[in-house]
Amino acid sequence: MSTHRNNFRWELFDQLPVVGILRNVSIEEAAMILPVYIEAGFTTIEVPINSENSAELIRRLVLDFGGTLNIGAGSVIDLPDLQQALDAGAGFIVTPVIDEEVISHCVNEDIPIFPGAFSPTEVAKAWKLGAAMVKVFPAGGAGVDYIKALKEPLKGIKLLPTGGVSINNAKDYFLAGAQGLGVSTGLFKSELIRNKEWGKLREHFVSFHRVIQNRGT
Repeated sequence: MSTHRNNFRWELFDQLPVVGILRNVSIEEAAMILPVYIEAGFTTIEVPINSENSAELIRRLVLDFGGTLNIGAGSVIDLPDLQQALDAGAGFIVTPVIDEEVISHCVNEDIPIFPGAFSPTEVAKAWKLGAAMVKVFPAGGAGVDYIKALKEPLKGIKLLPTGGVSINNAKDYFLAGAQGLGVSTGLFKSELIRNKEWGKLREHFVSFHRVIQNRGT
């Protein structure tokens, strides 16, 4: 299996520990969205491998923004998905489930992997297999209190709640002990994208960034 070309940089991620999930946008829309995303201070983007034009979009993003952003692939559920993601140049991998083959390949190749898990048993297993962070998914239904409850017995495990995260609860997730967040529609407002309101989208990104920056207060 081919190795990655677009290296993940933790120092970039740590500046703003948010994985923005960019689903079903055209290459033309991405070319408008990403500059304002970067300008607002965001550093990491995930393209779900099962979304429209995903491989082509990842390739283009790596080409145009690879020096400024961490660019990875999400919704990877098996080795063929992983192959497609790495061939496109993904620098990190996010999964909705624990697939031991996918995790072990990424660990062996030194590619950060954020596997999806939900129960305490799954979260602990994903971490032991070598997860860089464990994506708690779907976090929306369980909410902030569930993250707080998970952190009590699993203090050393880095959690990345994903699903249902918005500007209104992002800070609460960090206060509950999350080390990062995966955010999809809470960041990329489909209405603003559809109407090409890039200025309003930028304002939303800036507001979201401000909430994250003030997460410790």
